[in-house]
Amino acid sequence: MDYKEFLNKKNKEVIKSGFQIERGELNKNLFDFQKDIVSKALEMGRFCIFADCGLGKTLMQLEWANQVAKYEDKPVLVLAPLAVVQQTIEEGKKFGIWCEKLESSVFGQGVYITNYEQIDNFNMDEFVGVAIDEASILKNYSGALKQKILKRFFNTKYKTCWTATPSPNDHIELGNLSEFCGVLSARKMVSEFFINDAFAKDELLTKSKWRLKAHAEKMFWQWVGKWAVAVAKPSDLGYSDEGYKLPKLSFHEVQVETKKQDNGKLFNDNTVTATSFYKQLSQTLEERCQKVCEIVNNSNKNHIIWVKTDEDGDEITKRIEGAKQVKGSDKVEKKEALLNGFAKNEFRVLVTKAKIAQFGLNYQNCSNQVFMSYDFSFESLYQAVRRSYRFGQKNEVNIHLISLDTMENVNSTLTRKQNQFKEMQHNMVSKMKEQKEVQTTELRTHETDLYKLINGDCVEAMQTLDDSSIDYSFFSPPFSDLYMYSSDTRDLSNSKDYEQFFQHFEYVCINLFRILKEGRLVSMHLTQLSTTISKEGFVSIVDFRGDIIRMMQNLGFYFHAEVAIRKDPKTIAQRTKTQSLLHGTTKKDSTKVRMAFPDYILTFKKPGENLEPINHDGNGVPFDLWCKIAEPIWMEVDEKKVLSVRDVNKGSDEKHMTPTQLQPIEWLYMLYTNKGDTVFSPFSGIGSEGYQAVKMNRKFIGAELKDNYFDTSINNLDLAVHESTNVIDLFS
Repeated sequence: MDYKEFLNKKNKEVIKSGFQIERGELNKNLFDFQKDIVSKALEMGRFCIFADCGLGKTLMQLEWANQVAKYEDKPVLVLAPLAVVQQTIEEGKKFGIWCEKLESSVFGQGVYITNYEQIDNFNMDEFVGVAIDEASILKNYSGALKQKILKRFFNTKYKTCWTATPSPNDHIELGNLSEFCGVLSARKMVSEFFINDAFAKDELLTKSKWRLKAHAEKMFWQWVGKWAVAVAKPSDLGYSDEGYKLPKLSFHEVQVETKKQDNGKLFNDNTVTATSFYKQLSQTLEERCQKVCEIVNNSNKNHIIWVKTDEDGDEITKRIEGAKQVKGSDKVEKKEALLNGFAKNEFRVLVTKAKIAQFGLNYQNCSNQVFMSYDFSFESLYQAVRRSYRFGQKNEVNIHLISLDTMENVNSTLTRKQNQFKEMQHNMVSKMKEQKEVQTTELRTHETDLYKLINGDCVEAMQTLDDSSIDYSFFSPPFSDLYMYSSDTRDLSNSKDYEQFFQHFEYVCINLFRILKEGRLVSMHLTQLSTTISKEGFVSIVDFRGDIIRMMQNLGFYFHAEVAIRKDPKTIAQRTKTQSLLHGTTKKDSTKVRMAFPDYILTFKKPGENLEPINHDGNGVPFDLWCKIAEPIWMEVDEKKVLSVRDVNKGSDEKHMTPTQLQPIEWLYMLYTNKGDTVFSPFSGIGSEGYQAVKMNRKFIGAELKDNYFDTSINNLDLAVHESTNVIDLFS
């Protein structure tokens, strides 16, 4: 395929694995916007649906499972929170979709449902599809349940995740959903689109640690839009919002004053920690109970009372007539009976914890809630409120928040997270609707008498160069997926795996072969790679060096020369904290340590006769210097002698991780080129190869994709011009 086709294929790696269906075959109770969502999920096969509360998520989910079961003539499973199971079964009956609780074994084609706690009790291989209800269960990046679900359903053909909102304050959850659907691993997503702010001075950023790279935001949401749909209201899909208007939502803060603490100060602290928070809850139990009773006992309407502790729940249940409490220690049958009984108006007041009933349950019959206490979790607060505040609710929803005068930091944190959520929801809905096809862009150039820099894709840049026009090429390619420099599809480092990197790199090297003169050389600076426990599950050297050699030979190059460059293992260990290089690992298990990787410079020759010999005016390379260059390992290369990366890193989400040392470039230019020769780098970065070329009276052509690297390289090459033309000859 041609290069543009490859990029578009690379840009559209989300593979459709489902089937198409006529809209008329879908459940007649679905609205048109719901049919769009179900049709898309069926066509994709593996898909995520972020539909806000009250948009009919349960019906859509059941119809998706029902159609998959009929198409494949095999069973499909719905995994849901415990209390949601019975509501889902009843919803199915209402709309004519058979759904049975999985209790012993599967009886053939159809839709079955069970709760997450039962995942180990059944053979999940029997199911051709699975729908994960309330997919926030996958939020924990390394949680045991998340890992279990990923493993048990790894080979399941059809998979969907359904939730009102993923991760209100943390984009990383989307990585777990992507990994579940087989699109991209969470680790890979983080590497491609996010930057770690663990060492940022901003406390708010430090807490979140990972944030979207500024340049990658639009591309990130477009990528999510390929395997998910986000809908806050029908108009997001181009339909009328008639019948989908949310009622008024009112928050009422009721503050309880805490007793004077023995903190050595005139006043109590206005902030709490996790430890002091629960201590103060216990100390203010009586005062908070009085406030709740004033609200609930003076009303005859249904209420939900959310508590943080069993102590709170036990005490307030005794004081509210007819209140029923659901506790984590209750038997499954009791939990289901009470949680579903409240939805059927069997009693007026439900007392429970948010972690028990915050997901999935529909309590439109209740428009009044009281939080007897609340903490830093915005998601918990949001999900709990949405049990009542949802499309279909006819009454004004009143939320009473019982707070302490020491909770100022809790309230500020919730406000911050709410603002983050609103921004994320807006981005998901608006930007995910945009789809982008890779387009070739006009190349930006900066040219002088001594050099030419091209800002754009190196393959497109090389296509503007004549055949056999380059005397020598030196560069350091991206090291496969070791570091993701950008989320641009044209970036080699932005490859889904090792194989795709080499598919892309071949386009580069094929063009290199064309533009290089016969008998001339190209050199690459690289290192070996390694697998990791987190990604592959084991640690092993990846023979990147060998794979590069084999690829170049397959393209017609001769493998001409190689040299290793010593790297200081102490410096590497201090910088990367690699366990295999740390002395401390030898105190635990020395089978886990290994030597540091050297750098390699591999040199390849284009077949044919070199018509312009490089003989250094007939004098050759100075003998003493040649003795150093001829060594198989260069021991004295100064790792610190590189161009400054300060300017390119300043205020940027991108770090130039691998500026090439200037000394090897100098030696190879001297060895393999004549003065006036044209040297080329397809990955010129901040201009190391060009800087050295200009200083040594070689002409330079370089291509660089990233704008900030390109701009920095212009400054560096202009500096080289200045240094070369302002050298004072003391002997003139």
